[in-house]
Amino acid sequence: MSNTLNGAQSVVQTLVNCGVEVCFANPGTSEMHFVAALDSVTGLRPVLCLFEGVVTGAADGYGRIAGKPAVTLLHLGPGLANGLANLHNAKRAATPIVNIVGDHATHHLQYDAPLTSDIVGFASPVSDWIHESKSAGAVASDVALAVRAARSAPGGIATLIMPADVAWNPAARPALPLPDIKAARVDADTVDDIARLLSNGKKSALLLRGGALLAEGLEAAGRIQAKCKARLLCDTFAPQTELGAGRVPLERIPYFAEQITAFLKDIEQLILVGAKPPVSFFAYPGKPSWGAPDGCQFDYLAQPHQDGAQALKDLADALNAPAEPAARTALALPELPKGKLNSLGVAQAIAHLTPDHAIYAEEANTSGLPLQMMLPRARPHTHLPLTGGSIGQGLPLAIGAALAAPDRKVICPHGDGGAAYTMQALWTMAREKLDVAVVIYANRSYAILNVELQRVGASGAGSNALAMLDLHNPEMNWTKIAEGLGVEASRATTAEEFAVQYASAMNQRGPRLIEALI
Repeated sequence: MSNTLNGAQSVVQTLVNCGVEVCFANPGTSEMHFVAALDSVTGLRPVLCLFEGVVTGAADGYGRIAGKPAVTLLHLGPGLANGLANLHNAKRAATPIVNIVGDHATHHLQYDAPLTSDIVGFASPVSDWIHESKSAGAVASDVALAVRAARSAPGGIATLIMPADVAWNPAARPALPLPDIKAARVDADTVDDIARLLSNGKKSALLLRGGALLAEGLEAAGRIQAKCKARLLCDTFAPQTELGAGRVPLERIPYFAEQITAFLKDIEQLILVGAKPPVSFFAYPGKPSWGAPDGCQFDYLAQPHQDGAQALKDLADALNAPAEPAARTALALPELPKGKLNSLGVAQAIAHLTPDHAIYAEEANTSGLPLQMMLPRARPHTHLPLTGGSIGQGLPLAIGAALAAPDRKVICPHGDGGAAYTMQALWTMAREKLDVAVVIYANRSYAILNVELQRVGASGAGSNALAMLDLHNPEMNWTKIAEGLGVEASRATTAEEFAVQYASAMNQRGPRLIEALI
């Protein structure tokens, strides 16, 4: 690196100093000094994405698996706005991300040029920390603060706005990393209070989220269950769960409102571990939004910023729980499917053929129910779902997960409607040679919305309304789309064809797409 730094060079070196290893980018003119500065450092991998929603979704997948932030590079307010949907999902997942958003040079803002916008206004709803850098001399320090904010428990989105002149003006030096604000330990009195609750004989459940659903936290929860028979639950869209053979089994809260109330109807006390009380995804006429039964007592073992896994271990010890969990999942692989291809057959083949320790970046939506039934008894794996409900997350999520864990196969089961939002992600998979197997459920419909149309009681739906939920005329050809973006692809019309094609994808490295006509 030159002895004379500009602001952008101090930024990229500070990112490296702070342990940031990947930059997902869709830059423009205001970010060109940052782009040039990428050649001034080693240790920061730039990954080009063709749409900002892919940039932000990829950063989400990376952060969930790596447990540390990637940096995104976004072009002014409109570029950030293009990425907001997947930043919304990432915020719901408490994923650590650092956004660097370029802006016009400070002296140029007075002229209200066409790309001038309220970047802070765009960033605020999806950011836990926002700052506008004012000088090249201070921008490195601002970056160190942003990284610390993103890494602060439970993880958050830090957005740093960097005007073009801050990037090109001379800077003093890069900054060193700041100490992390780590998850706080739950105090002993709280642990003792929860231990007494779980010893009172009432029907209890633990609702787990975050670190409580991984490794040692899940093991400790299983020990607690062995002592007091409490049910172990996770949210419908818990950001990351470890499932499969050998793991402590979990019960996933169902999606629909009436299913949630039936699922929880016998619970007398619900202990929240890094989680919020369960509610329905949407409001429906005549159906409850609140999931727990009347009279159910709520208490918190750990708040999201606290160490839920350690709290579970402390609670297991306070209860004098057995050393082993109450149960472990036994491997139960389904038979390979035959005949007509449907979502059940796709799930059977995926569960049967996917290797150990795969990562599922899953946005199968209506086609995903069979997967949810079969994967918990399949080989051990990590599940990453659509946390915030904003579709078009799965493909970008798979990019980030594959970069965070290059030695693990990434599977992306995806509905065709949602995949159309961010199909540009396939190009990045091909460019980076990522080991991702994409399965597109081609039902030619926004099927979940056909269900919701009936559930919300919308009256008078005719041909115009139904056309808004239909993906025929013309049909998307995902095999050609994938091949046009550089990804090897095939189409399966029978269960046998799908099983052969999926087995082939499992036995090779690199990106692959299978269009499953269901």
